[in-house]
Amino acid sequence: MSAHSATIALDATTELHRRVRAVKPPRAVLDRDRERRLTDRQREVLDQLGHLFDHGFAHLTMAEIAAHTTCSLRTLYGLAPSRDELVLVVVDRNLWRVGRSAMAALAPDMNPLDALQSYLKAANEAVNGLSEPFARDLATMPAALRLGDVHADYLIAVTHCLLDLALERGDIHPVDTGAAARVLANIGRDLSRPEVTPTLQTSPRHASEAMLEIFLRGMRAQPTNEAPHD
Repeated sequence: MSAHSATIALDATTELHRRVRAVKPPRAVLDRDRERRLTDRQREVLDQLGHLFDHGFAHLTMAEIAAHTTCSLRTLYGLAPSRDELVLVVVDRNLWRVGRSAMAALAPDMNPLDALQSYLKAANEAVNGLSEPFARDLATMPAALRLGDVHADYLIAVTHCLLDLALERGDIHPVDTGAAARVLANIGRDLSRPEVTPTLQTSPRHASEAMLEIFLRGMRAQPTNEAPHD
């Protein structure tokens, strides 16, 4: 690669990261100050709750949750004032963890479309990791649905900015990037809905990755130095 080409590639990489980092992330249910003040035992309990809630949570009281995690009610109420608030903390904490992994998937030498594909594949772990009982109970909890919408909006915004950069670079055909962002960012979430999962021939993860690959392949612009196929 020539020095000029390397400079262009570096500039593109810098722009990609600058734009993604400029997207305002959602506000955490458990803010940084509260997160830092958690005891080791409280962190351990939150990790345990992720596994406990895999079997559903609608039938559980705070006392039963305390019994399952062998902790005191005082420890639980130190995390959240109610069971539903506790569920929100667990869900939000997992979404933030997945979000950090998705950002880490953006390698320095990626073009915007490859970065988008890696980012969405990593982000889809948030919904593809949900068990059917947990997803079913979440679907009946308005606050959890609103929380999911907030994180989905962030995912759409990151997808939108990467598509805009790809369009500016000529990497994709002219397209309504706002509309495309909503379709691409919501694939994993839509295919992981409790009523949808049983209709799929494969797992939500494999199905969403396959659909993402098909959509992105169709959007890619043909290189100008490549002769068209007959």
